Amino acid sequence: MTQNATMTGETTFSGMRLVGESFTFREALRRIERIAPYDVPVLIEGETGTGKELAARAVHALSPRRRRAFVPLNCGTLPDALIESELFGHTKGAFTDAREAKGGLVAAAEGGTLFLDEVDSLSSHGQVALLRLLQDSEYRPVGGRTPLRANIRIVAATNTELNSAVARGCFREDLLFRLRVLTVTMPPLRERDEDVKLLARSFLARFAAQYGRPTPRLTEETEGAISSYAWPGNVRELENRLLSAFLLAEPEAPVRLPGLEPGRRTADTGLFREARARTIAEFERRYLTTLLRRVGGNMSRASREAGKERSSLIRLVRKHGLKRDDFA
Repeated sequence: MTQNATMTGETTFSGMRLVGESFTFREALRRIERIAPYDVPVLIEGETGTGKELAARAVHALSPRRRRAFVPLNCGTLPDALIESELFGHTKGAFTDAREAKGGLVAAAEGGTLFLDEVDSLSSHGQVALLRLLQDSEYRPVGGRTPLRANIRIVAATNTELNSAVARGCFREDLLFRLRVLTVTMPPLRERDEDVKLLARSFLARFAAQYGRPTPRLTEETEGAISSYAWPGNVRELENRLLSAFLLAEPEAPVRLPGLEPGRRTADTGLFREARARTIAEFERRYLTTLLRRVGGNMSRASREAGKERSSLIRLVRKHGLKRDDFA
């Protein structure tokens, strides 16, 4: 279990590289170090794109379970009818297509860590199944009669306010209590001012190595723009926009990011939650509109380009009242 902080703001946890030297980010890393050794559930909170899975992997890498599997699952992609089968596996003949027995993700994570991303997306049925697993450390494969013992650590992540979800009746309070034994909050990029340039240089160096090109620099104008932009999509948005600009730039030419609005942060007035929700909604709608226009409304192609599960992307499109046919 090693930690190494470099002069470039890069921290290494058991071989994992995390970039940032801002106070809020370093506090999150210190929190991860403190909670990782304790074999209890962890809830990681933070906006979309803040690096919650990276934090979960760091918790696993610093834990006594680090030599066993880290198994990630995006709960938003689980159909309600298949939740128990995916988590707990099934016996031969348990249902029509069960031609042979199959282990679930809990068995795959045996001795290690099961990471449940977007845990707030679980249906009521899924929440009950997870609650039973957390309470008893036992599960039963679909069609099975004998309970099996689970030796796993559960780390969950959410980008929503679970207390509000409980108040709305969308999330079980007893499940929240079970998941929120220890917590980590990943800060949004707009609260990590000094990290934006560090991350940008780190991404460009990685892209250069990956594509066999010289490491480019950012123009002075672009450096100023990325420092003042609000980054509603957080680190993921920064990475994706830089990759696009890098690939389209001439080799050895400086990288430019057109379309950023310097001073965008000054528009974030009012209550924090309202400003955050408004900024994220604006980004999501703008991103989806551009994406759907580019792919002609083809959701399969859009999900591949966005790196997002098709079902999750469809829900997001519906959320913003967009119609695929309008882009065909």
